[in-house]
Amino acid sequence: MRLRSAIKLILALAAAGCLAAAAYAANRPGAAAGEARFLGSFTWKLNQPWFGGFSALKLSNDGNAMTVLSDRATLVTTAIQRKQGLISGITTQQAHGLRASTGKTLRGFAGDSEGLAVAKDGSRYISFEGAARVARYLHPGAPAKVLPRPKAFRKLPPNKSLETLAIDRRGRLYTLPERALDSQGQIPVWRWNGDRWSRPFSLPPQGGFLPVDADFGPDGRLYLLERDFTLFGFRSRLRRWDITAAGPANEAVLLQTRAGTHDNLEGLSVWRTRNGELRATMVSDDNFLPLQRTELVEYALPR
Repeated sequence: MRLRSAIKLILALAAAGCLAAAAYAANRPGAAAGEARFLGSFTWKLNQPWFGGFSALKLSNDGNAMTVLSDRATLVTTAIQRKQGLISGITTQQAHGLRASTGKTLRGFAGDSEGLAVAKDGSRYISFEGAARVARYLHPGAPAKVLPRPKAFRKLPPNKSLETLAIDRRGRLYTLPERALDSQGQIPVWRWNGDRWSRPFSLPPQGGFLPVDADFGPDGRLYLLERDFTLFGFRSRLRRWDITAAGPANEAVLLQTRAGTHDNLEGLSVWRTRNGELRATMVSDDNFLPLQRTELVEYALPR
């Protein structure tokens, strides 16, 4: 999510100041209501004009390669170095400015890229929340192929719309808004089956948390990363569902952090290590503010 207004900028700076003041909590987990186990945190720094604002990421099956998306229409591929299984370094390979269907580089309102899903053929699907839409990129430098936009997308509020994107084993895309509940007070979920969009189910909101990313894990279950913003910093929550023919079932809260535990976690990738451990890797959006940081956080998840 971009913090566009002056009020939001002030609040972000205040939160960053609280994070600095609350140093006792800044680098340790505070899972008050969950079963996830904290593994480690890595602060990624790079002196490049495009660096920052990361809103989504996807890791390779072995956890050693990462594609990460910024909310300023930049897609970055990297290699991850690990020591004893934990992130110890990141090497940037390529950074690509996303293009519109016309081939022009996306900027401003049209370039507010938020969600990322990688298909089996390697193509990338990206959701945008400025002008709410989902686009396919055959490769990072290719022009966009925008999927049909249903009327529901056009009615979503700017900067609160298609924050998440996930792809299931059958190659179907799922997206949901950050803050746009339906008439029943539920979080609407839209699915693209390769031909059209539908609304197969909704998810229940809970507390002050808002959706910021989603992923289907190698176990086939849907994981939802959510965020809450307070004057004491950001809180993060990770929920999980089995997706059945009748809809989502067996909801579980795997992680809920205290304010200030991590920075502004916005991107989620769920994968499995070689020894069979299910792992969630998350990245923070620093809003291009010097008092925030780009943090990569990893948790081991229950099976």
